[in-house]
Amino acid sequence: MNHVTPKVLAAPDTEDAKDALRVLRDWARGATPEEVAALDPVISRLLPGGEVSNYPALSREYDADFVVDELYKASLPDLQNGPASLIQGERQDIQHVGISNFRLPLRYRTRDNGDLQLETSVTGTVSLEAEKKGINMSRIMRSFYVHADETFSFEVIERALDDYKTDLDSLDARIEMSFSFPMRVKSLRSGLEGYQYYNIALELVEAQGVRRKFMHLDYVYSSTCPCSLELSEHARQSRGQLATPHSQRSVARVSVELAPGQCCLWFEDLIDLCRAAVPTETQVMVKREDEQAFAELNAANPIFVEDAARLFTEQLKADDRIGDFRVVASHQESLHSHDAVSILTEGETFRAQSLDPRLFSTLIHQG
Repeated sequence: MNHVTPKVLAAPDTEDAKDALRVLRDWARGATPEEVAALDPVISRLLPGGEVSNYPALSREYDADFVVDELYKASLPDLQNGPASLIQGERQDIQHVGISNFRLPLRYRTRDNGDLQLETSVTGTVSLEAEKKGINMSRIMRSFYVHADETFSFEVIERALDDYKTDLDSLDARIEMSFSFPMRVKSLRSGLEGYQYYNIALELVEAQGVRRKFMHLDYVYSSTCPCSLELSEHARQSRGQLATPHSQRSVARVSVELAPGQCCLWFEDLIDLCRAAVPTETQVMVKREDEQAFAELNAANPIFVEDAARLFTEQLKADDRIGDFRVVASHQESLHSHDAVSILTEGETFRAQSLDPRLFSTLIHQG
């Protein structure tokens, strides 16, 4: 039996590559651009003067008259809706994917039936199944804008959620709308009035076919330390020593879920509940008589941060419109170089073992 050993071709070396490049350039100089493109457009980069240019030559002028027709639109690539083979990383469900902080002016109904237009930051997300590459995020904004001229309530938010949930073919979805709500507040004794601004967020969440409505409020108040108050009075009485108790600006973030069947909890109602719990809200317009009154009000309502959480809870539990809730309180100490904080939750909704490490730093009131 004869065995034929196949001829083994040696790998080309540098000199072979140089010879091939010379042949290719010689051919390309006499070829038409169409012939070059038919062989390989990259060849144009090998020609003298073409090292940094693209082929074919691209226009650098913006075509303001170009019109996109349906055929052209259908030809545009859409990687986000591409096949599962394009997925990078673990093929696993994503609970929330979407866009955050797209802003627009929206109207809201107030308790006295007036309307306010407020700049609103909107977050919109949907769930993404493990076998889907991604979503067209702009659809969330487009769906929301359909309702932008309406006066917003949870009913309107539900319609917006329905639209982009359907548009994106998603099972679960979420909308959160954050804004600064102005409310006229009277001073304690002088009769002056001014606008107090409250950071409020409305949130609608649908998960596994169940929809839940939430409201979040940052309430800013003054907290006088009961211990410091007693020590100051002791110095006055026992030694005739002038002393002042320490008090500080404090913030409570109150998050509530509307109880099943409830569709309306006015912004003003939740603010009033907080005022009833802790009446030492920071003041807007102040004359000397108001400043004195505020000192007296603080002395009449000294509270530790633990007291604050429980006082808010007492009011929230008494309102039938409110289901589960959470109170996060931060007393930003004037005595210590650290803050005093507390968290109290009612029900399972807000209960968590782990906290956002920046949670308390977000309670700093910016004014």
